[in-house]
Amino acid sequence: MAFGGFDQNKGGGHTVAEINMIPLIDVMLVLLVIFMITAPLMTHAVKIDLPKASSVPQQPSDDPVALSVDGEGQLFWNQEQIDRAALNQRLAEIAQAPQQPELHIRADQNVPYHFVAETLADAAKAGVSKIGFVSEPEKK
Repeated sequence: MAFGGFDQNKGGGHTVAEINMIPLIDVMLVLLVIFMITAPLMTHAVKIDLPKASSVPQQPSDDPVALSVDGEGQLFWNQEQIDRAALNQRLAEIAQAPQQPELHIRADQNVPYHFVAETLADAAKAGVSKIGFVSEPEKK
């Protein structure tokens, strides 16, 4: 017999060699319920509208606008220093243009990210839809 009876005097004390599976199953079921509830909450997805890949070279657009942010957060519009109010005015002008030029953003490696994020937010609020980032390849 695998299980001991209630009477401890008869048959002498023997040890049970089997592992008790009931607590193990209980813990497993509790963990299963916890993961079933929390798994949908742990999926963080960012909706991004990615461009379609094609092997046809794109025609360069009319004079793209070079917007640069240096290490101190100063803004430059085609190498001309401007402030944020002037930037918002110029972004609104190019957003209203019939043929919207591309906005190429160049950011210094040491610039804090919030300067770049503010610039992107200003461009999106103005209605600029053609935004690109310019970077230099790593030197080997």
